[in-house]
Amino acid sequence: MLIIKSFPKYFGILSRSGLILLGLLFLVIGCDNRDKKADEISKIPLELSVSRFDRDFADASPADLPRLKKRYPYLFPSQFPDSMWVAKFSDTIQTELSEEVDKAFGNFDKETEDLKSLFQHIKYYFPKWKVPKVVTVTSDVRYNDRVILTDTLLLLGLDNYLGPDHHFYGSIQRYIAEGLDKRYLCSDVASAFSKQVLKFPRNRTFLARMVYYGKELYLKDKLLPNATDGEKIGYSPEDLAWARDSESQIWRHFVENELLYSTDAKLDRRFLDPAPFSKFQLELDRDSPGRLGRYMGWQIVRAFMDKNEVTLEQMLAIPADEIFKKSNYKPKK
Repeated sequence: MLIIKSFPKYFGILSRSGLILLGLLFLVIGCDNRDKKADEISKIPLELSVSRFDRDFADASPADLPRLKKRYPYLFPSQFPDSMWVAKFSDTIQTELSEEVDKAFGNFDKETEDLKSLFQHIKYYFPKWKVPKVVTVTSDVRYNDRVILTDTLLLLGLDNYLGPDHHFYGSIQRYIAEGLDKRYLCSDVASAFSKQVLKFPRNRTFLARMVYYGKELYLKDKLLPNATDGEKIGYSPEDLAWARDSESQIWRHFVENELLYSTDAKLDRRFLDPAPFSKFQLELDRDSPGRLGRYMGWQIVRAFMDKNEVTLEQMLAIPADEIFKKSNYKPKK
């Protein structure tokens, strides 16, 4: 009788041990698959051309202008006279911009390797995509246009990535200046790429726009696997911790106030557009990071991809309502 009574106890112990071993086995298999994928991506042949127009211009003189215009015709619009460019050669602000970029980026080797890895990941998931020519420039700190991506050309305004405390950014609002750091460069390029494969929704609901930005951020999960979540969304470690810790309360606010299917355009300014903080119209606002609607859309898309067997390209085309329903999203408590 003792043996019979004891058997379930030992069977339970064995079952738990077996489950632990099974879990470890799946973990090992998952890591092995990820390593194989990473190895496969790193071997994708890719020619990356980076032209340093910012350096070429800084090292040139007015006599070199014809040569520069021939090499970079797309950077010299016909409506601007040569006299304007000649003046720039001796402009002290232009000289300081070039010097500060040189201090921050040097030979640009690390950034070139990071861009190559990003492009290899894009080619892995979107094989038909054509690698653009990369040209670095100074842009008089036009931070809204710091990355311009076309079918054949990627322009990078490096003077927009000198660090949030740089004196060039003294008159720029702090929440914007925080993003003017070179650790966000590849993330910004990935955002620019997302506009080529992701259409802004015609559906005007808050949920549709949340999921749109969630798709963009999930793209970064795949295209920038070594980036932190903060680098992907542009949050400081403190902002990211606040969002994670408050996820359940944020979601409850959205649901209880019936915001998900609202078409109120003001919700964009409150929760989606760049801002110093999100606007719940509560005392906690000042402690919150901006763009929390994007963060929540990201978690919905992540939940969907965890539960559904679809490719990255297929997911991008799935309507927000379907993604939300099939995600069975439940916020972390």
